[in-house]
Amino acid sequence: MPSAIPSALIAAQVQGALDEDVGGGDLTALLVPEGPAHAVLSTREDGILCGCAWFDRVFAQLDPNARIDWRARDGDRIAAGMVLCEVHGRARALLTGERTAINFLQTLSGTATRARRYADAVAHTRAQILDTRKTLPGLRLAQKYAVRCGGCLNHRIGLYDGVLIKENHIAAAGSIAQAIARAADIAAGRMVEIEVETLAELEEALAAGAPRILLDNFALEDLEAAVRYTAGRALLEASGGITLANAGRYAETGVDFLSVGEITKSLHALDLSLRLSLL
Repeated sequence: MPSAIPSALIAAQVQGALDEDVGGGDLTALLVPEGPAHAVLSTREDGILCGCAWFDRVFAQLDPNARIDWRARDGDRIAAGMVLCEVHGRARALLTGERTAINFLQTLSGTATRARRYADAVAHTRAQILDTRKTLPGLRLAQKYAVRCGGCLNHRIGLYDGVLIKENHIAAAGSIAQAIARAADIAAGRMVEIEVETLAELEEALAAGAPRILLDNFALEDLEAAVRYTAGRALLEASGGITLANAGRYAETGVDFLSVGEITKSLHALDLSLRLSLL
């Protein structure tokens, strides 16, 4: 299992989500008598479960005495019709928290599920799938966590923990070699990667000692040529035009990584249902 997200961050995200949904109070929940209730969460489709801590926190903030009994945990494969957990607490609290809790769980499970499908698509190769910074605003760490639950790896978390040199940076620095040298000074001990768009630029990057190179929108035959030419002198990452349908072929070129923004930016939220009964 990947390392957990700090509980303080989860609490803040949940509180923000509840604030925008509940506002001054849940009017509809007042239709229900205040008393004990029981709810069952199930999934209507197959996938990878992710987001249990966010789900738990929603109900904990609304009813400190609520109890959730999980039958699956983050990273588990789940099947349509499966009961994922049972929730016990005050009826109004369960109804108030239902949508917020499911929103977190279905979004993160959708991310994890997509990541798992990509991981499975390249499992016959040595390549690994990376995410990108194309995440939902405010949910960067949560989605990065979901990607790991799905069996893929994280690229940079943000702009602070690594350097990715792109064409604008190269132009400003004056050359590929100067950009790499400058980045090495600025980001000592952190990841430094440079994006190239042609085999000629790849040669320049290797000559400058680039430890990691992103091959942007390379054709398959050019990726294969890049792998042969590099011969292990740097880590190679392919990006651009990679889909679930062709990821396996891209991985077969011999690159080390494939980066795929779609995992986090174009997700399909898992279809979940919470059914409540009064006690």
